[in-house]
Amino acid sequence: MFINGRDVTEAIRGEEATRFASLVAKREKVRSALVIRQKEFRKLPGLVADGRDMGTVVFPDAKLKIYLDASPQERARRRYAELKDKGLNVSLPDLFQSIKERDERDKTRSFSPLKVASDACVLDSTNLSVGEVLEKALATAQGKGLLITN
Repeated sequence: MFINGRDVTEAIRGEEATRFASLVAKREKVRSALVIRQKEFRKLPGLVADGRDMGTVVFPDAKLKIYLDASPQERARRRYAELKDKGLNVSLPDLFQSIKERDERDKTRSFSPLKVASDACVLDSTNLSVGEVLEKALATAQGKGLLITN
């Protein structure tokens, strides 16, 4: 992702940004303003949106909703490997605890809580490779007639 020509991908995916996003999302006025802004990104032919309430709040009428999940243990393991690859000194137990706390906070917030949309395809990636997840997501899109192949 770029802002004013600067690549901010790492910054918005970092541990601090992730934790901050969950805390900010608890504030209804802030979240409401963000949802309005997020909806402005919807344009033809469509978009891929990543977020904990994309299918339930931001784009509830989306033609395809994939709820990508994995066990907290696996998510912590993946995050640990990612951060270690960047040379950061992190604790796997601390990451696991942080993920569990964020999940609980997001599931129980009063406004826009984390939940699976009733019409979403749940894709558990716990034991899948990135390639396998992509294959399953593409198959789901194709099954709904949303993927054109040559």
